[in-house]
Amino acid sequence: MEIVLTISNYFSDFFSNLDWAQIKVLLVYLSIPISSGIIGWATNWMALLMTFYPLEYIGIKPFGWQGIIPSKAQKMATKSVEMLTSKLLRIEERFEQLDPTIVARQLQPELETLSVKIINEAMEAQAGVIWKNTPIPIKKQIYQRAKDEIPNAVVDIMSEVNGQIDGLLDLKRIAIEALMEDKQLVNEIFLRCGDKEFKFIEVSGFWFGGLFGLAQMVLSYNFPSGSWYILPGCGLIVGYLTNVLALKLIFEPLEPINILGIYKFHGLFLKRQKEVAREYAKVITEKILPTEAMTEYLVRGPASDRLAAIINKEVSNLVDDVVEDMAGASRPIFTLVAGKRMDIAKNILMFHFMRELPIVVKQTEEYAEKALNLENTLAERMGNLSYREFEQFLRPVFQEDEWILILVGAVLGMFAGILQFVVMWYFGLA
Repeated sequence: MEIVLTISNYFSDFFSNLDWAQIKVLLVYLSIPISSGIIGWATNWMALLMTFYPLEYIGIKPFGWQGIIPSKAQKMATKSVEMLTSKLLRIEERFEQLDPTIVARQLQPELETLSVKIINEAMEAQAGVIWKNTPIPIKKQIYQRAKDEIPNAVVDIMSEVNGQIDGLLDLKRIAIEALMEDKQLVNEIFLRCGDKEFKFIEVSGFWFGGLFGLAQMVLSYNFPSGSWYILPGCGLIVGYLTNVLALKLIFEPLEPINILGIYKFHGLFLKRQKEVAREYAKVITEKILPTEAMTEYLVRGPASDRLAAIINKEVSNLVDDVVEDMAGASRPIFTLVAGKRMDIAKNILMFHFMRELPIVVKQTEEYAEKALNLENTLAERMGNLSYREFEQFLRPVFQEDEWILILVGAVLGMFAGILQFVVMWYFGLA
């Protein structure tokens, strides 16, 4: 208590002996570390802003700017999913988790309704008069036989698809196309996963800047005639070092270092590996590789013709099985639609089936999402990567044009130092 009173009395006496002119001088010098802290914060904030925004080029080249990540959207998109496809996810392994019998059971009601519709359309196209005059009981017999074959056909299709899934579903392409279509998505991956690190970069700029500002203050006080180069020079150093130190502390040290057994010193991003892994998995499965996007790619993507060939074979087999098994009064109907007409009827069936397929398969998306379990799988595997492998997820964002961010910080810091000098000159201190 006595120490506090002593200090309090000292400062009270000190300030009571100052006149207004001296107080102004003191305030100007004290403003140096504060303004240096603000400069450090502002340069880091600006560097981060310039990393991600604007999404499109603003200005007239070469006098303009586009966010570093959006300007290299394809390269950054590729980098952001490379880990996904090379280390975390094997689509063949995931698709093995889908149970064909469950898929068949979920699709059956929709396919039964669809089968009646397309049988009618195919038969009306190839044997309109005969089909129109076919007794209802016989039609029902044909419908029922087709319905009975549907589960087996679905299981066979699923087995074929699982065997060829690597060629039918290109996760990397789906992800990159989604990211290229919406550049903000590329930003979102890094902003969500590195949220705390980016906030640290901003805040650390203030504290590092303030500490360096104390050195500026001492130098300016002792060498007032040199303020014209000391303040801009120190501003440049502050802008440079605050960015460099922030980046270093995010990713280094790579392996945790125990200090006196009390504190574990470790790169901030690396410390949060499990948390970041969970966020990354969430972004990927919600925005980039949702089940509906994979389904859409399968049925309408570049390899959809291969899927169509698989389905065509199974639909053809189904029709043959129905015809083969039909007996009695219904066999003559198929005899009249034999040969070329039967092939045309199969093509009609196939055309209508493929047209309705995107709608039909939506019935399985909820089950597929649970069975594939992409989010948990990604989070678990990413969380178990080595620190070296994990570092390479976010590090490329900064490595790509790190020198630009540091240069921007240094230049802005220098201009701020010039402003500090102008203030001191105005008050006659330089």
